[in-house]
Amino acid sequence: MKKVSALGLDIGRKRLGVAGCDGTGLIATELTTIERTSFEQDLEKLKQIVKEREIQILVVGLPYSMDGTLGFQAKQVQKFARKLARSLQLPVEYVDERLTSVEAEAQLRTQKGFSSRNKGAIDRRAAAIILQQWLDRRRIAEPN
Repeated sequence: MKKVSALGLDIGRKRLGVAGCDGTGLIATELTTIERTSFEQDLEKLKQIVKEREIQILVVGLPYSMDGTLGFQAKQVQKFARKLARSLQLPVEYVDERLTSVEAEAQLRTQKGFSSRNKGAIDRRAAAIILQQWLDRRRIAEPN
């Protein structure tokens, strides 16, 4: 299997959860949470991560409505992701992120000292879940 260097993003109005993967494309790990300020500042922080990790693709969680349609928030995420992808000169792929924040919070609750007020931790974990889903799907689809 060829090396993969992907960046998982959980895009929210206030924060960006960021996750990366090992070069083998097996395991997604939480990296950071970016408190959103302006597009330019958000982009600068992501550029640094992209350069350090030699990122080849952005994997963005898309918040579909429960009925499977793209609502207002999903369209906002797509708009932001396309702008990021253009600015970073990287391709972007989307993953259905319905309930990833709920799953992330449930996983984090098992850790000692976790507070549900720690939204940054939830966003980072959600980004890792999004990226892990993409990695798993890719691994299944790609013949060895």
